[in-house]
Amino acid sequence: MTNEAIPDLPEFNDSALDKAFAALERRATDDAAALPSPEAVEAFRLRWLGRKQGLLSEVSSRWLKAAPPEAKKPVGERFKTLKELVERLLDQAAGAGPTDAALAAEAIDITLPGTRRLTGAEHPITRTLNEITQVFAALGYSVGVGPEVETDYYNFESMNFPPGHPARDTQDTLVVANQERRPLRDRLLLRTHTSPVQMRTMEQQPPPVRIVIPGKVHRNDAADATHSPIFHQVEGLCVDTNITFSDLKGTLDHAMKALFGSSVKTRFFPSFFPFTEPSADVQISCIFCGGNGCRKCKQSGWIELLGCGMVDPAVFAFAALKQPAYDPRKISGFAFGMGVERIAMMKYGISEIGQFYAGDMRFLGQFA
Repeated sequence: MTNEAIPDLPEFNDSALDKAFAALERRATDDAAALPSPEAVEAFRLRWLGRKQGLLSEVSSRWLKAAPPEAKKPVGERFKTLKELVERLLDQAAGAGPTDAALAAEAIDITLPGTRRLTGAEHPITRTLNEITQVFAALGYSVGVGPEVETDYYNFESMNFPPGHPARDTQDTLVVANQERRPLRDRLLLRTHTSPVQMRTMEQQPPPVRIVIPGKVHRNDAADATHSPIFHQVEGLCVDTNITFSDLKGTLDHAMKALFGSSVKTRFFPSFFPFTEPSADVQISCIFCGGNGCRKCKQSGWIELLGCGMVDPAVFAFAALKQPAYDPRKISGFAFGMGVERIAMMKYGISEIGQFYAGDMRFLGQFA
């Protein structure tokens, strides 16, 4: 744009100013009426608002600066109005929607089905853990939880593990470092079983207690086909007056039938656990061969599945330190515990425990 595009004003009275600025407003409106592309919008901006050769710059130089002192205010007011008009026209042009052709190119058929998101599924460990928990919940057991980082007192001492017991050895237990200055009972470790929740529950709640405790536990085991340093347990505790071993056998027999089918049989063999006396290992008839003998059960017809027993009076004595109602002379109870991975491997025919933790979607997708 050359300087001749904006002529000099011969007069600066109101009539001359109104006529001159009205002509520029019409010109700006006409220029903005047909801007077919973003390039044309940019050209309009440079034509009117360019710093060196823009028309408004010319108006400022030829009219505003050249106006006599008494005319600078009316010229300035009209110049401001013109500039606001140009900026408004530019905003409208820049924000105009796409053309009909562009809209047609981007059109979608809203009657088509949407893209379906893949629905997640429970991990086989989570599913098995929930199945076990639901069996005991149906018997009136509540669900208990507790911390995975425990003190030696709750993990061992209160569960009747004496200080020299092998389970306290770091070869079996993952301990938190740099705690040598703490008393033994206050030292922190990763719980080796969910039994600490039994003691924490008894300290907070007087009998009767019926609780099932699912959770993650940690042991310093080398990983192989059937062992992992991280695994899951479900333990149970029942405390009341006149609880007997027959109650324990009936409860676990019902639970095994609920999990593996009504034809499953159970049998109990003497065992040892520090926190129960007497203690027993529980076997179920082989679910693969019906008890006839196969490779899975090593031709015995039975599979060992969990441990249990009557709660040792020494454990009640620890609970009685905070809840006197746990007097071993007046109450009794039983406890049991089972590995979730072992049951899941049996139910789903899995031979390698590491598959549970590998995160392989090809494996996990089988359970969706």
